[in-house]
Amino acid sequence: MTDGYTLLYWVLGGAALIAAALAAVVVMRGRKLPGEHVFRASRWSRGNHLFPAQVAVAPNEVVQYEPRWIGRREHTIHMAHIASVDISTNLFFSNVVIETSGGSDPVRCYGHYKRDAIEMKRLINEFQSAYYKTGGRPRE
Repeated sequence: MTDGYTLLYWVLGGAALIAAALAAVVVMRGRKLPGEHVFRASRWSRGNHLFPAQVAVAPNEVVQYEPRWIGRREHTIHMAHIASVDISTNLFFSNVVIETSGGSDPVRCYGHYKRDAIEMKRLINEFQSAYYKTGGRPRE
C-alpha cells in the first residue's frame, strides 16, 4: 500500500511543481514595463486575465505591449502619426482607441482604469503639442 501512496506523492509533487512554474511565468510576463508613463490594463477586463496589456506613452511614441505565452506583440506609433484618441467608458473600465493618420490599424486598448485612460489622452495631447511646437525636433 505504501507504493501506491509514494506514486501519488510523486504525481502530486510534479503537478505542484508545474503549477508553480506556470504561476511564475504569469507573474513575470505581467510585471509593469519600465518607464514613467506606463499604463497597465486590469486583469479583470476582457483579454487581460493572464497577461495584461500595457501602454507606454513617451514624448516621441506610443507603444502597446501585449505579452503572450511565447513572445509578445508590440505596436508602436510615432507622435506625428497619431490622428485621434477615443475613450469609451464602461461601468468599471475604459477602452482607448488610438487612430493613426497613415491608415494602418488603430491601437485598441481594453480594460484600463478611467483615470489611466484620461491620463493617456492628456499625455498624448501634451506630447503632440510639444512635438509640433518644436517643429518635430527632439526636446532638449
